[in-house]
Amino acid sequence: MCTLIILRRPTDPWPLLLAANRDEMAGRPWKPPARHWPDRPDVVAGLDELAGGSWLGVNDEGVAAGILNRVGSLGPQAGKRSRGELVLEALDHAEAKEAAKALAALNPAAYRPFNLMIADVRDAFWLRNDGQRIEVFLVPEGLHMLTAHDLDDRTSPRIQAFLPRLQAAPVPDPQKSDWSGWTSLLATGQGGDNGAREDPALLIRRPNGFGTVSSALIALPQPYPRQARRFLFAPGPPDLTAFTELAQN
Repeated sequence: MCTLIILRRPTDPWPLLLAANRDEMAGRPWKPPARHWPDRPDVVAGLDELAGGSWLGVNDEGVAAGILNRVGSLGPQAGKRSRGELVLEALDHAEAKEAAKALAALNPAAYRPFNLMIADVRDAFWLRNDGQRIEVFLVPEGLHMLTAHDLDDRTSPRIQAFLPRLQAAPVPDPQKSDWSGWTSLLATGQGGDNGAREDPALLIRRPNGFGTVSSALIALPQPYPRQARRFLFAPGPPDLTAFTELAQN
């Protein structure tokens, strides 16, 4: 039950801003975003050491991708492929629209249900796999949230609680490295056991060890020189862990 925030401003020098909190079992091993895949040298993404895929990343052509589970589909399942593969497959493409088209043609039954965000400075899409079919939706201009529900779906307690607060928050300024309007909200959370239901918080801690294990911020400029993009990462809960900017090499 991760959270992804996306702001699209096509005419702005920074047309695409993303933020993500990753929620996972604390014992599942992972590595921070880097160039982990020799056969994909242009991909910078977090590595899920258990399945070999990723939850969020970018490529040197300026495509970003992030994966989230759908309601009731947390964790792996025997006989299903890892959803983390989909981030890497999306980042094999030079344009978001081509990536969305290619992944929409996959067999939906091969994976547990998912939401997949794919975006660049020109276009943004979210893909929904309900287990029966994969559908592609355009992400409109403006600020949006994606969780285990549909885009901006206010039946999600998290979206209901935080979408208005994000829309009212100061817009990040990547040029000045000022993300404070978002990072303060990414660090807003709660403890306790909410069972299988989605928490009305962006940062969570549960007694069973499930919770927010990392956070990321991504900004893509227009035009897109790779060296100008911003990718910041907090390798722990963002209320306790500072964001640092990843090197561009």
